[in-house]
Amino acid sequence: MKRLRMRAFHRSVVLFVVGLAFTAGSALAQPKKPAPAPKTPAPKKDDGEIDMSAPDPGEIDMSQPDPGNSPPGDLEKDMAAADKKNLAVKSGPIRKTPLSWEDIVVVVRKPFLKSHRTELYPYVGTTMNDNMIRHYTVGGELAYYLSDTLAVGVEGNYYIAGFREPFDLVARQARRLPTVNQYNWSAALNFHYVPVYGKFAILDKKLITWEIAFTAGIGAGQSEVIPRDTKFPGFTNFLIMPNVGANMRFFITKWLTINAGIRDYAFIDKFEPTNRAMGINDTAQAARDNADSAFINNVMFQIGISFWVPTSFEYTTFR
Repeated sequence: MKRLRMRAFHRSVVLFVVGLAFTAGSALAQPKKPAPAPKTPAPKKDDGEIDMSAPDPGEIDMSQPDPGNSPPGDLEKDMAAADKKNLAVKSGPIRKTPLSWEDIVVVVRKPFLKSHRTELYPYVGTTMNDNMIRHYTVGGELAYYLSDTLAVGVEGNYYIAGFREPFDLVARQARRLPTVNQYNWSAALNFHYVPVYGKFAILDKKLITWEIAFTAGIGAGQSEVIPRDTKFPGFTNFLIMPNVGANMRFFITKWLTINAGIRDYAFIDKFEPTNRAMGINDTAQAARDNADSAFINNVMFQIGISFWVPTSFEYTTFR
């Protein structure tokens, strides 16, 4: 009897625990109820309808003027007052402001025309590539411009020779004088072409125009042999002298320019024979017949001033 009662007691305890667990799980599985929405005050009703014309106390009435701001003005009066203010001129001393790069006109007419004008160009020059003898030249050129870029002219040069220091050094060290020639004169017919034209500003105040002209021509000249031994006579050579060069020109006034350039005179010259002695090439004709020939490039730097005739010009076409 005791065993049966104990078993019945244990079964009652187990059923009670299972019932508690099932009840707790069912409570946890149920969803939470949402929070109730806040109640909004219902609008006042008049005969069952909502009055939409009544203003909301929380809104701003845009039709009423803001007491903190001044009332709007008249647009026409404001515009008239602004025009009168802009037309007012302040009296006072006139101040002259200096020119700057903003005041310089970029596209302007050429301030100098050469078409159908004559250029008289006196210049001086010196040789640049002879280390034994140096020639100084005094010359001039007369050119007529067929257009603003093309010209034809004639030139003439007179040369003054002077020995340089290497001439004496070679004579002292080698115990023999070098073979050199001096130039006496030259003349040429030249053609000029001006492909480059420009301008630049000096301290943002004055415009200087310039151009580059290329020259090519054909001419003649004379060279003279300087004998190593003064007891033998020298002789002269007639030279065919083509030339090429470039010249830069700066315009100062309507009739005056400053020129600087380089000219290369190329020719074949004859020099004193090396085996000259008594009975051998001792005469000028014999020395000329047996002379040594060499191709020479006489590169000269020239600088001078050009005068233009007529001294003025006029534009006959539009800009």
